[in-house]
Amino acid sequence: MIPQPVAGGAPERSTAHVYLVRSRQDGTYYVGWTTNPVRRLGEHNAGRSTFTRRKRPWQLVGVEPHPTAEAARRYERSLKRSPLKLAVFKKRMLTRAAEGRRRQVVG
Repeated sequence: MIPQPVAGGAPERSTAHVYLVRSRQDGTYYVGWTTNPVRRLGEHNAGRSTFTRRKRPWQLVGVEPHPTAEAARRYERSLKRSPLKLAVFKKRMLTRAAEGRRRQVVG
């Protein structure tokens, strides 16, 4: 299941997403961008990504829509270059995921 976009509500139509995945093996996180989060998660779990291959399986934590692939690529790059910006992104994704779990339990 794909978590709801950060903005909440119905998923927006976009051509690209920045996503956060968590290793179920050791709890580390990985940020990337894709045009199809479900397909990309499958690729991570199949070992098709060099960086994430050793820490499988991966769990999708959250996705954030972007209007273009270029916008998603730029944002992902800025996250990877700025530890503070990355920490804020992770917190936003984790908070959104926790809110979604609470809604499922209550509703």
